[in-house]
Parts: sequence; C-alpha cells; structure tokens
Amino acid sequence: MKNTNTNETLLSMENVNVSFKTHRGTVRAVRDLNLKIRKGDTLALVGESGCGKSVTAHTINQLIPMPPGVIESGKVVFEGRDLLKLDIKEVAKLRGEKISMIFQEPMTSLNPVFKIGDQIAEVFMTHRKISKKEALKRTVDLLNLVKIPAAEKRINDYPHQLSGGMRQRAMIAMALASPEPGLLIADEPTTALDVTIQAQILRLISDLKKDVNMSVLLITHDMGVVAETADRVVVMYAGRKVEEADVFSLFENPKHPYTLGLLNSLPSNEKYRNAERLEAIKGTIPDLLTIGDGCPFENRCPNAGPKCSGTFPEETKIGEDHSVWCHYLENQEPSK
Repeated sequence: MKNTNTNETLLSMENVNVSFKTHRGTVRAVRDLNLKIRKGDTLALVGESGCGKSVTAHTINQLIPMPPGVIESGKVVFEGRDLLKLDIKEVAKLRGEKISMIFQEPMTSLNPVFKIGDQIAEVFMTHRKISKKEALKRTVDLLNLVKIPAAEKRINDYPHQLSGGMRQRAMIAMALASPEPGLLIADEPTTALDVTIQAQILRLISDLKKDVNMSVLLITHDMGVVAETADRVVVMYAGRKVEEADVFSLFENPKHPYTLGLLNSLPSNEKYRNAERLEAIKGTIPDLLTIGDGCPFENRCPNAGPKCSGTFPEETKIGEDHSVWCHYLENQEPSK
C-alpha cells in the first residue's frame, strides 16, 4: 500500500518493561521495548502468540491488571504527555476521547444484556455530553459509516443477534464514537472471521483511517494481513523487538532469522504446485520465567553462536528505515 504519511510522531514507547508476578515466579512479558507510531501510520506488531503484542497494546491504555502485572520502567508518550504518569481518571478520559481499541473477540467485549445502539450511544453521552436522542441519531450515522445494513433497526439488536462480522463493525463504530480518534488499537481484529469478512473489515479500517485521519496500531500474527494493511512493521519475539522496517523492506529483504522463519512458513503457489510441505520454525518458544539476558531466539536459530546466550544484540541498521537485532546477520543466506 502507498504510504502517504508524515514523519511526525503521535505515540512513542521508550524502554518499556512489563512483567507479571505469578506463583511460579516473574514473567518478563515485554522487555526494553522502543517503538514509534507516526501520525497517519498503520504500525503492525507481529509475532507468535505470547510474544508480547497484546501486553504492549494494553500498556498504552493502562489496561494491564495490576497486580499481577507491573509496568517496571519506561515511558509511553502520547501527544507530548507520558501516559504512565497520568492518574487513572485522566487515562480513562483519553481512552474514550483520543485512543480507541478494537478487542480480539467482540462477543466478549460487548455487553450481552444491552442493545448495540445503547452501548455506542453511551460513548457519545459520556464524552460529548449530548442527549440520548442525539446520541442514538449519531450512532445510526456511525453504523451506516461502517456499512451495517438497516442501521435504524440494528440499534435495537443485542450482540447475539449480530453475525461475527457485524459485531466487529459495531466495535469499530464504538471506537469511532470518540470525539477525536487519534489512535486506533486493533488487537487481532479479524480473528474467527472467514476470509471474505476479514477482507471487508481490513478495508473498512483502512478507509476509515483516511477519512478521520487517525493512526492505527495493528496487532496480528497473520503476515497476509500485514502485507495488505501496514505501513511499518515491528516483529516481536518473546517480549523483544527483533526487527523493524517499512512493510516493503520487510517482505522484500527480511533479515532476522525469526522474520525469515515466519515468511518461509507462509503458503505460496509454488509450494502448492511442487507439493512441498510448509516450513516450520524448529523448536519451541522459551519459558519467559527462566529466560536470560541473551537473544531469546537462540534455541531455535540456525545462526546461533557464542554471543547469543550472553547479551541481547544491539541494533544493526540495514537501511534508513530498517533495523535488526541479531549478532550473526553475516551468517545468513541472501534473501530471495
């Protein structure tokens, strides 16, 4: 997709560390994370389940349950303010006014005992101080915007009366009810939807991003979704950022062994034609309770060497907008 965005930063995370205290010990879920979301950008966070994607998103919104969660250090700067230094009332106000979130499963995020229209209208009444009649009118407009048919009737439906795709559209409408939607966090927005509805939801998010001039943080493990939607990509593994690039560079010239493994596991026409089995990344994700200070991918990496277990690698610049964290990049075969 063509990137027409600016270099102005909307949100930055600086050296963020998040852990969870459990009866077995401390789980280090996000470690020394730095990232920036530019105005008008779609930044995709990708990686296997448990790599820290959703924890990162919940840290921005301060939805980490504390305890057992602990934001140990770092900054989350949004429009010049460190969100981690605000009190919970100020954060809650920002959540409804400028930072919105689409959760992974709308059926568990929508209240089953309230009508869809009432749930969306509540956002308008809370943050814009308007009457319920006016809020319901604006709710109908939003449902039309997200292409829910017969919106005037649908506002009286309960969540269980809508299909999965329509529930997800209702969640998007609720996110857009914010007075100034600056950042939309979409946590696996196409999970459990069939491919046709997935494509419609992704197209809807992209169109709305342009219409209301917002940025998007897209959390996914689906590289196809990334290729279709993202401007920039951050690849995470076991709580660490291991590669960052614009979407074109990541797919044309992936460098980290983990990124290469993710892309090689994708099906292709050539693999189908030659009846080849899909490649898999060997080994298993390390136990975050016992993980050390070295590279977390060491036990699965074909390039692993003596340096990997001791320290996490420093940033290696591949290009102006492409960085990798790996000790042994020179041992890789050229990407094809």
